[in-house]
Amino acid sequence: MRFTSLSDAQILKELTSRLRQRRLNLNMTQEQVAERSGLHIQTIKNLESGRNASLQTVIQILRVYGDLEGLDQFLPDPGLSPIQLLQLKGKERERASGNTSEGTAESNW
Repeated sequence: MRFTSLSDAQILKELTSRLRQRRLNLNMTQEQVAERSGLHIQTIKNLESGRNASLQTVIQILRVYGDLEGLDQFLPDPGLSPIQLLQLKGKERERASGNTSEGTAESNW
């Protein structure tokens, strides 16, 4: 499925539908997921209906389903490019410098 052609609401509906289907494939009830994740049953119902879901809730549910490895495919570690490694000389970057250009007007405080 190509998510780029979908609206945010359609993507949310698809993802929550997949989470619901995964639960059903594991033959688990919403009550079982709530108990094992430490979440309230209404939180599970809200997530599966596409309402009020936090990323932490998704992580807790993925842990119950044994699917945390899927997060690495969802958002892989970008790592550093070889050029960045040379520039940093072994030091991991902690801050972004931002985009600065010489023609930018200075702020008048």
